[in-house]
Amino acid sequence: MRIVIDTNILLISLPSKSKYHIIIKKLLSGEFTLVISNEILSEYNEIIDKKTNSIVAKNVLEMLLTLENVSKQEIYYSWNLIKNDYDDNKFVDCAIAGNVDFIVTNDRHFDCLIEINFPKLNTLKADEFIEILNKKS
Repeated sequence: MRIVIDTNILLISLPSKSKYHIIIKKLLSGEFTLVISNEILSEYNEIIDKKTNSIVAKNVLEMLLTLENVSKQEIYYSWNLIKNDYDDNKFVDCAIAGNVDFIVTNDRHFDCLIEINFPKLNTLKADEFIEILNKKS
């Protein structure tokens, strides 16, 4: 399974006491492939640094860049499918270029993708993704 994870999901999955920490555990055990771009990495770094500190941000980025099941994707085209928050399009563009199965996000701006027939993108909320991960175990 290939996925793109929105920053909000990465953030809530980092704390070991979070019910969403299973996402990080399953990533570390190689149960899915995370597809990222340079823009996504930059946002991860910026937001994690802002919400925690630069040491945590550095450690998370180093982890992501060393895992074999993290795939770095070059983006050659901007689809601009999300009109309400253009900054979210980095995740959409990466998902299309990386031929992912899902974008995992709790952000309502991604709901507009349901109405778009081409390119077809599937989104999951964090709780839905956890259900899928638990079924695989």
